[in-house]
Amino acid sequence: MNSYKNKIAITTGDPNGIGAEITIKALKELDLPADRVVIISNKRVLDFYGKLDKDYEIIEIPYSTKAVPGQVTAEAGEFSFRSLKTVCELRPKAIVTAPVAKNALHLAGHIYNGQTEVLQKFLSHNGQLAEMLFIARDFRVLLLTRHCALKDVTLTKDFVINKVLNLKEFFNKHFGIEKPSFAICGFNPHSGEDGILGQEEIEILNPAVDDLRKSGISITNPLPADTLFVNAGKAFYQNKKCPYDCYIANYHDQGLIPIKTVAGDETVNMTIGLDMIRTSPGHGTAFDIAGKNIASEAGMISAIKAVLD
Repeated sequence: MNSYKNKIAITTGDPNGIGAEITIKALKELDLPADRVVIISNKRVLDFYGKLDKDYEIIEIPYSTKAVPGQVTAEAGEFSFRSLKTVCELRPKAIVTAPVAKNALHLAGHIYNGQTEVLQKFLSHNGQLAEMLFIARDFRVLLLTRHCALKDVTLTKDFVINKVLNLKEFFNKHFGIEKPSFAICGFNPHSGEDGILGQEEIEILNPAVDDLRKSGISITNPLPADTLFVNAGKAFYQNKKCPYDCYIANYHDQGLIPIKTVAGDETVNMTIGLDMIRTSPGHGTAFDIAGKNIASEAGMISAIKAVLD
């Protein structure tokens, strides 16, 4: 029997970043029962950044090197990778990950573009694909493509259709929204201006939207991204419902600049498409302030609350 199936498993990320600090602070503020949480980390790393106030179970990941705040090292990358591999093997109820450094992972020989890709490697089966959904209350943004160079962003009609169909299934199952409404960003400035500024809307996005509507999906035509998020931002600030249940962005910054600008530390990175949900703060390792005990735990609190809910 899996003893972790009802627990939230938390990894503390890069030992030279703020992950352990914000994990300790967040758990103190949330005051969760000790038997609901398991921490995948290292006691020496945790003790370096603070003290847990409860007897949480800690699964030790070997780390013989002393934590050196702000340093990018292969040892830290190996620790981060082993933590992720271990948490996947536990098969908990949900996973919360503190930030890791991609360059440290690469130094350790683990060539991934982020934690999402590592989780997909160890959790995916039967063709499952991990997706990045960012949430802040009911302001939600799905990325069609993730961590890749802008010049490498390419879409196909079938690619877009499959992503949106999977998104609808997730909304049905996990958010209890039977008929979610989606808004999709145009690929080009001004959604291409009828082909003057690019053909992606005409050749890919519009045909995908047409087919999605035929399958019963509520989705807009590709809309100019520079104005699409304005009303979502207003609704968020006024604590009102967003106009759409989810906004679909073609590439990383197109979707993340709006939600992070509006929601800040409330923004949670949620991995969907696998058998379990993973969340993470919307920020990175913050090497510049690591070890100074000034990092805000707000993002980690939001990430933990997202799986509690």
